[in-house]
Amino acid sequence: MPIANNIKDALSGSSMIRKMFEEGIALKKQHGADNVFDFSLGNPDVPPPPAFNRILRECAAAEAPGVHGYMPNAGFLDTREAVARKVSRDHSTQIGGTEVVMAVGAAGALNAVLKAILNPDDEVIVSKPFFMEYRQYVANHRGRLVEVSAQPDFNLDLDSIKTALSAKTAAVLINSPNNPTGRVYPAETLAGLSQLLLEHGSKSGRFPYLITDEPYRELVYDGRITPPVMSMYPHSIVVYSFSKSLSLPGERIGFAAVGPEIDDKENLLAGIIYTTRVLGYVNAPALMQRCIVSLAGEKMDAGIYAARRAAFIEVLNEAGLAFAPPEGAFYIFAKVPSKDGKTGDDAAFSAHLKKHLILSVPGSAFGASGWIRLAYCVNEKTIRASAPMFKKAVATY
Repeated sequence: MPIANNIKDALSGSSMIRKMFEEGIALKKQHGADNVFDFSLGNPDVPPPPAFNRILRECAAAEAPGVHGYMPNAGFLDTREAVARKVSRDHSTQIGGTEVVMAVGAAGALNAVLKAILNPDDEVIVSKPFFMEYRQYVANHRGRLVEVSAQPDFNLDLDSIKTALSAKTAAVLINSPNNPTGRVYPAETLAGLSQLLLEHGSKSGRFPYLITDEPYRELVYDGRITPPVMSMYPHSIVVYSFSKSLSLPGERIGFAAVGPEIDDKENLLAGIIYTTRVLGYVNAPALMQRCIVSLAGEKMDAGIYAARRAAFIEVLNEAGLAFAPPEGAFYIFAKVPSKDGKTGDDAAFSAHLKKHLILSVPGSAFGASGWIRLAYCVNEKTIRASAPMFKKAVATY
């Protein structure tokens, strides 16, 4: 029997990241793992904070009745309160545990939020480049993703966002530090965006939600901080995953936090809790929720990624490959060399790199042709060992 047409269409353009990752597995079997330079998947390899294993053992050893059973769909209240304290610190505001819904990672949180707020054909504005699966997340709930251009340095272009705003705008979705560029949006840009959305809401009668997707919040460099959003714009929703801050991507633990000043906040929270259930997640993993009570303020050692970033910058500079210097996350967005004055073909260049056993992801997958994404959540030895292959690949392209 055939599968649904929309799924068939989606499969034809399914995640390029996963495709390259799987090709990398095959190449490693053929050439040996040390001879393949896989920069395709953002899979954190830095160990979790030292406290994690101890707390995990303690939580796993608990024998109280019901520790592995159902809880309210929003999560354990003590977990939500621990998360609320984190969000309050991060966003210079004050929220309580009842304004938090625990989720199956940031992806689960985003889908629950979007299902709760979108009517058919409602629009969600996003700045290019962006995490490719936003397209599917919005389409899952019958919305329409409106892609707008960024500034040349990948900062938000407020004029483009202003032009895209309409009566159908349900939300603006931002991701800072950004995947794939590593850009951290400045506080003044976010303040300008907040003012823009307030003005639009006052004129149209509909204040768009500002959804900030921030799994890389703590992963910033050179003394930067990820600016608070919730204290700038009252209609904010924070979506977060502990996948990067605690190096726990496979444990699928995250949350959605709702701004304390949002209109009709109780109905919004009830909607997110309901959609968490009917999307099939039911609740976030119980064991990880109990761990997070003690871990919400912990984070992995970002200094390891800073050293890898420095090594990768050195490799790309030596190869003569231009790139956007990352301010956060663990990706470098590199510019494809142009040919005959034309914008570089990212798919062709990514395929060329693969011939030299370097795996990247074409930027067109993120809405930005002419670029490739390189993930440096790999051993620094691998990054440095790739230098001769990068030089050869660029020289022969």
